[in-house]
Amino acid sequence: MQATAYTYDFETRSGSVLLDDGTPVDFGAAAFDAGGLRLLRVGQRVRIETEGEGTSLKITLVTLQTF
Repeated sequence: MQATAYTYDFETRSGSVLLDDGTPVDFGAAAFDAGGLRLLRVGQRVRIETEGEGTSLKITLVTLQTF
């Protein structure tokens, strides 16, 4: 699934993304670390992996979107 980086805190390595429908979803340091990234810029397109759905949607991986 693709999303756009919405917020990112370098200190905690956590933040949020906007899904393509505009829904914000938070991610924690574990999801960020799983993607092997060192930095994330607001507005950057990312690929995410999730589990659950609706209000229990959880991001398990954040990495760069590559084509």
